[in-house]
Order: sequence, then C-alpha cells, then structure tokens
Amino acid sequence: MIGKQEQAIKDKNLPSLTLGISNVDGEIYFNGGGPQLVNDPGSGEVNPDSVFWICSQTKMIASLALLKLVELGQVSYDTQVGDYLPQLRDPIIIKSRKEFEPCKTPITVKHLLNFSSGLFYPASAEGPQALPVGYTDKDMHVAEDPIARFFRLVQRNLPGVPVKFEPGTDFVYGWSADIMGFLVEKVTKQTFEQFCKEHIFGPLNMDTSFRLTPELRRRLVHLAYRNPNSNGLDSFTTQMNIMEQDPSKVGLYLGGVGLYSSMRDYLKLLRHLMRINAGLHVPNPILSTRTVREMFVPALTEKGSQSLSELVMAPGTQWGTTMALVTRDWPKRRKQGSAFWGGWAGTQHFIDPASGIAVVFGVQVAPTADPLTSKLWLELEALIYSALNSANAKL
Repeated sequence: MIGKQEQAIKDKNLPSLTLGISNVDGEIYFNGGGPQLVNDPGSGEVNPDSVFWICSQTKMIASLALLKLVELGQVSYDTQVGDYLPQLRDPIIIKSRKEFEPCKTPITVKHLLNFSSGLFYPASAEGPQALPVGYTDKDMHVAEDPIARFFRLVQRNLPGVPVKFEPGTDFVYGWSADIMGFLVEKVTKQTFEQFCKEHIFGPLNMDTSFRLTPELRRRLVHLAYRNPNSNGLDSFTTQMNIMEQDPSKVGLYLGGVGLYSSMRDYLKLLRHLMRINAGLHVPNPILSTRTVREMFVPALTEKGSQSLSELVMAPGTQWGTTMALVTRDWPKRRKQGSAFWGGWAGTQHFIDPASGIAVVFGVQVAPTADPLTSKLWLELEALIYSALNSANAKL
C-alpha cells in the first residue's frame, strides 16, 4: 500500500494523500506523504495528523449530534422540524419549473437522519461538480440572522422551501445535515460547534472544528485543482467558489460541509463507534449501544434505496441514521453491513463490522469526483482486503 501511495504522488497524479486503517483495538496502519501545498515541497509534508477540509464527511458528525439530542430527550425521531425552524413548516414539492404543491407530511427528525426529507441540492451555475450557493454564499455568515439568510437562498423566489417529494418516501442528497445543525442550535441554545465539542470532540479529544484556527491552518492540506485543459494539478485559488474559510468571518456552522479534521481524529471517531457497535467496553461513550447499532440498520424505502444506489452507482445501497450502508458484499472490497461516505474534495471513510476494520482516506482535489482520486481509492481498498485476507489465511 505504501508503494501505491508513493507512486501516485511521484507520478503527480495526486498532490498528496494519507491512508489510515484501524481495528477495534487501535490503528494498524497509517501513512501519509506529499506536500501540504501542491507543487511546493517546502510547504510541509502531509502526515497522519495533517488537517483536511472533510466536506460531506461532516454529515456523519451532524447526524451523531442530532442522535445525541434524541438520547438526551430533547427531541424524538417524530419531532416536527418546523416546530423549531418555521421556514420548514410549509415546504412545497417541486413538480416542474413552474408547478408545485404543498407537502402533506411534515418533515421530522427521522427524515433528516435518513435523508428522506426531500431537501435537495439545486443545480449550481458553476456546473454539476460545484458546491451549491447555500454553501458558497459569504454574506450569510455576516447576516443578522444567518439561518434565515440560508433559507432565503434555498427558497429563492418560491412560496416555500422546495423539496423533491413527500417526506419519508424517497432519498435525495441535500440540505438535511445542515438542518440538523440548525435544529441542534434552536433546541439547545448553543452553537452547533459548542454542542459538538461538548458531546463528540471533547470526549474523544478530537482537534476537529468548524473554524480553521491558526493551529489547524498550520497543518492544513490545501486544495489542489485538476486543470481540465492539461489534466495536471494547480494550486487552488479562485477557479471555483467554496465556503467561507476565514475563521473570523464564519457565522454559520454548516452540518453538510463545514468541518476541518485530521484523518487520524476521524479514524479515532470511527473506532469509537466500531467498539460500541461490537459491544466492547468504551470509556465515555458518546452514544448508547442501541443508538450506534441503529446506524447499521437500513431505513429507506425501496424507492429511496434505488435513488441512493443510482447516486453512488452501487446497487442495493441503503442509508441508516448516519451513513450509507452496503447490503451485499462488494467483490474484493468492503463487506455487507459496512457503513460509508465521503467528502466533496476526495476524502473517504467506511466501517466494516464484518471484517472488524475502519478506514479513512485523505486527499484534497477539486472539482469533486476526480477520476484519478477515485481510481486510486478503489485500488487501495482492494489492496487492504487482499492483505486482510492473506493475514486471515495464515491464522
């Protein structure tokens, strides 16, 4: 695996990367390499403690926070989100560009957790690989009411916040995790970051944050940009719009894309969940065994599973309460029952309870779905399972 990683960097297919593997007892492999800033060897070497903008890997953590709120008895799975966020009391189902109808079913906490709320990402003017304006707008961070500004961006000139379908009937990738964060704030009267620090980051001693502090920036792996003309890698400047990264200006904590973390810290969280799921002793567990095991239980309708499967191009994919779920073995890769997701800039993770491992993969390349990143990730995962199978055969 080390050779595959080093070759990718040497060939300049990727600027830098890190890969970590853990079983229930601790790390069994972690390696990183390449410069923190593409084409700049003097910028510092990427290592297991380097910091990544984890983008949509934030969604799992937003879900954990909302599940904690359920365990604390402050909301239930059936709590109507509109009771706390009035913008979601009367959502509308989009039928066409000019046709819509009111929702009959209120959006609930359960709908947010399994992404069956109907809240969707609209097409971006920058193209299908770009982040939507609800993430890139800078004015919402300095608005008097940032959450209200966010909803105005999502609603646009429509008479209500748009959804794709009747809540609970399907799956769509979108704003659900961001709404989780807003809901946590409204219920607890804390900022979303304060709640996450108290109930997730603090207990696990994670140096993970919605703000790119000077210490995190010092360890930051900077975004690289895949030049469509040369297919080479350039330093990321203003080629695409991204979210506000100035910590002094961040005024809205985005549960869909907003966190910075090292892959080592993220792996620590995955191992913590893996131990709880396995029924092993965990000091200061962030959630109960019952709640963690529910993460691995499919929660979508058949239609929802089909929609998610089309999104990830893997038949039979489901969603629990925090991540996508594998319902059949992927040949030479993760096993049935695995939970997984990834981030816009190339980071990836999964937990495979059947094999007893959790894996993280860190890369920072835009635009999203970079083909060379995806190719290497598939190859590395196959190598992980080949090594795992060889080790098991020797036992």
